[in-house]
Amino acid sequence: MTPQNELRLLPWTDPNGKPCYLSADSQGSHLSRLADNIEAVQLGMANELLEEAAEALGDKDAEPEELRHLATTLTEALHEVLRVATSRGHRLLTPVPPHEGDEHPRLPAAAFG
Repeated sequence: MTPQNELRLLPWTDPNGKPCYLSADSQGSHLSRLADNIEAVQLGMANELLEEAAEALGDKDAEPEELRHLATTLTEALHEVLRVATSRGHRLLTPVPPHEGDEHPRLPAAAFG
């Protein structure tokens, strides 16, 4: 099995709510690209939700049920954003093994945007 520091945290969990990982050797694979796309969607949705939250909090007539729903969805979005940040932060700090003939490990492509 690949060591823990060589696994990518994926933006979803298994049916039991446990984290899912992908081997770092799978960069550029279909599953890796799918995870990238899902992360982008999650971040975009969190941004939209943040805008909605700002509007709702500015509405003095907002119903308690509306605010409770907002708090629930903000909590879910924050959980997803933290998972993305954890995954991306780990990939930034984990050097990519050198190609054959290279003397030093390289930074992952994610470190450059």
